[in-house]
Amino acid sequence: MAEAKKYIPIAGGSLISDVKSLFPILKTRRTAVLVYGFVFAFVAFTVFLAFSPSSNSSSPWFINIFGGSSTNSSTGSASDSYRSQFSSIFSNFFPDNSSAQQQVDNFSSPQNSTSRSSNTASQSPNLTEEPSTVKNNTQRSVNSGKGKLPNSNQSKIVAPEAPVAGNHSASLPVNSAPNVDKESLLVRNHTQSSENSDKLKVLKPNQTTVPTLKAPVDPNQSAILPVKSDSSEKTNSGKEVKDVLGKGEMSNNTAWLSKKQRNETKPGVSAKQGNDSLVESLMNCDLFDGEWVRDDLYPLYKPGSCSLIDEQFNCILNGRPDKDYQKMKWKPMGCNLPRLDGSLLLNLLRGKRLVFVGDSLNRNMWESLVCILRNSVKDQSKVYEANGRHHFRGEASYSFIFKDYNCSVEFFVTPFLVQEWEMPDKNGAKKETLRLDLVGRSSYQYKEADFIIFNTGHWWTHEKTSRGKDYYQEGSHVYGELNVLEAFRKALTTWARWVDANINPLKSLVFFRGYSESHFSGGQWNSGGQCDQETQPIKNLTYLRPYPPKMMVLEKILKGMKTHVTYMNITRMTDFRKDGHPSIYRKQKLSEEERRSPVRFQDCSHWCLPGVPDAWNEILFAELLIEQHKKQQQRKRS
Repeated sequence: MAEAKKYIPIAGGSLISDVKSLFPILKTRRTAVLVYGFVFAFVAFTVFLAFSPSSNSSSPWFINIFGGSSTNSSTGSASDSYRSQFSSIFSNFFPDNSSAQQQVDNFSSPQNSTSRSSNTASQSPNLTEEPSTVKNNTQRSVNSGKGKLPNSNQSKIVAPEAPVAGNHSASLPVNSAPNVDKESLLVRNHTQSSENSDKLKVLKPNQTTVPTLKAPVDPNQSAILPVKSDSSEKTNSGKEVKDVLGKGEMSNNTAWLSKKQRNETKPGVSAKQGNDSLVESLMNCDLFDGEWVRDDLYPLYKPGSCSLIDEQFNCILNGRPDKDYQKMKWKPMGCNLPRLDGSLLLNLLRGKRLVFVGDSLNRNMWESLVCILRNSVKDQSKVYEANGRHHFRGEASYSFIFKDYNCSVEFFVTPFLVQEWEMPDKNGAKKETLRLDLVGRSSYQYKEADFIIFNTGHWWTHEKTSRGKDYYQEGSHVYGELNVLEAFRKALTTWARWVDANINPLKSLVFFRGYSESHFSGGQWNSGGQCDQETQPIKNLTYLRPYPPKMMVLEKILKGMKTHVTYMNITRMTDFRKDGHPSIYRKQKLSEEERRSPVRFQDCSHWCLPGVPDAWNEILFAELLIEQHKKQQQRKRS
C-alpha cells in the first residue's frame, strides 16, 4: 500500500500538470528542430493540395469536393465523386501504369458514356460542335492519359464529334463520324501535345484499333492509324511523326492489303512487285470479269518491232492510222493483273515446251506470245523457227526455239480438234467429212508437252458445219443431217477422252481458251460484214452478246473430265473490243476487185498485233504464276 501511495498525485493531480511534466523533454535543440520541420511540411503539403488543379477539371480540388455532389446526382452518389477527386489528387504524386490506363479506359468505355465532370450536370453529343472545340477537349484527355493506347480488351477509340470533358467517354458509332479533317483528330492531338505525352505506341495485331475520320469504316475491320507513303509526315509545328507501322508489327494479311492497294494505283504492275502476295490475290480473283482501261505503258512491245507477225495481223504495216486500240489493258474487277514480264516467263519455261493447238485465233495468240518473249531476250538471233520459216500459214505446225532457255513455243493447226476426213461418195469422187470420233492427227506430237493451250470455235460457224448435212461422220456412218451443237458436243467429248487417256497431269498443264467474239456489222465474214469504222471499245454492256451456247457445252464437258483443264473464258472480254480487228487493214496487196470495193473485204474475227491477244497471254502468264505458287506451297508442306 505504501508503494501505491508513492505514485498518487499530490492534491489529486491534473492533465495540465502531466503535460507540463513533459516540457523539459522539448527543451533539447534537436527535438525542437524536428517538431518545427514537421509542422512546416504539413502546412506546405496542405497548401499545395488546396491549390493544385485536378486533371479532370480546371477548378481547385476543394471546390470540386463541395460542389461535386450536386453535379453527380444523375450519375452516381456523392461519395463516388469525392472518391474520384481524391484518386485524381493522389495520381499526381503516385503516377503509374494502372492509373494512366484507367484514365484511357474512362475515355473509351461505353459504360462511362455520361460525363462526371463538375462543369456540367449532363452532357449529350452536340453534332454541330466546331472541330476546334473537339480538338481542345480531346487534347486535354490525351494529355492526362500520357498518350497511351488501349490494351487488347478495350473498345475502339474514335475521335469524338461533340465537346468532351476531360473524363468524358466518347464512344460514338464509327459510321456517324463526319469528315472533319484530312488527318485523324487523335493523331493531331498526340502531335500537338507531344511535350506532355509519350511517343505513340504501335498496336499489336490482336489489339482494337483507332480509325480515322476520313471515311466510314466497318466496325469489325482491322485498321491502323493513317499512314502516308512517306516514312514520316510533318505536323503544323514542324515536328515529325514517324509511321506507327513498324517492321514486323503488321499481320501478313494487313501487309498484303496495303501492298495490293499500292499495286492497284500503278499502271502495268510488274509480277516482281507483288510476288507471293500478288499471286495469292490472283488465285481468289475471276480474271475474266473486268473491263478495258487505257494504259499508256502499253503495248507490251513496240508496234512494228516484231517481224514475226503475219501480214494478216500486222495492221500497222498494212496502213491502219489510229493507235488507241494498242493502249488498252485488261483490268479484272477483283484484282490487278500483273504486266507480262517476258524474262520471268522465259525462266518459267526454261527447258519446257509450250504448245498452242487449234485454229487461226490460236495462231493469233501464239504469234503475240512469240513477239513478247522475243522482245525480252538480249540476242534475238538465238530465237528462230525450228524449220527456218518466216510465214506461218499453210503448214500443219510451227515451233519457235529460244536457245538460251532451251524452250520452245509451238503451234499445231487443228481447227476442230478432231480430224478432217475424206471418203468416196457415190460418184467415186472424194467427199470431205469431219470425224467426230477421232482426235487430230498431230496429237501424238504434243501429248507430252508441259503446257498445252487448246481452242476451237470459229470453224463451227461456217456454212458447211452450220448446216450439218452429209458432213459429220462417226466410224463409217455419215450423218445425213446433224445439229451443229450436237456435233460440237460429240467432237469435244472425243477430245476430252483423249486428254484423260494421254495427258499426264503430274507433268502437263492443260488450258482451253474460249470463244473469241467477232464484230461483223451488216453481214458475215463472207457477205460484206464491216468493222472498219470502229476505233473505241464497247462501253455499254447492253450491246454485248449473250454467252455462246457452244461454250456452255464446253463447260459441261470440262466438269466431267478426270484431268483438270483451266478454262480461259475470254468471250466477254473480247466482245468489248470491236475496235481491235484488222478490218480493211488485213493485207497490203489488194486484188482488182478488193481495190474497187475494199470495205466488202474485211477481217472482223482476228485481231491486230499488238492488241487483244496480248491480254490473253497476260492472263496465261498469271495462270502460270498461280501454278508455280501452288507447287512451291506443296513443297513447303511436304
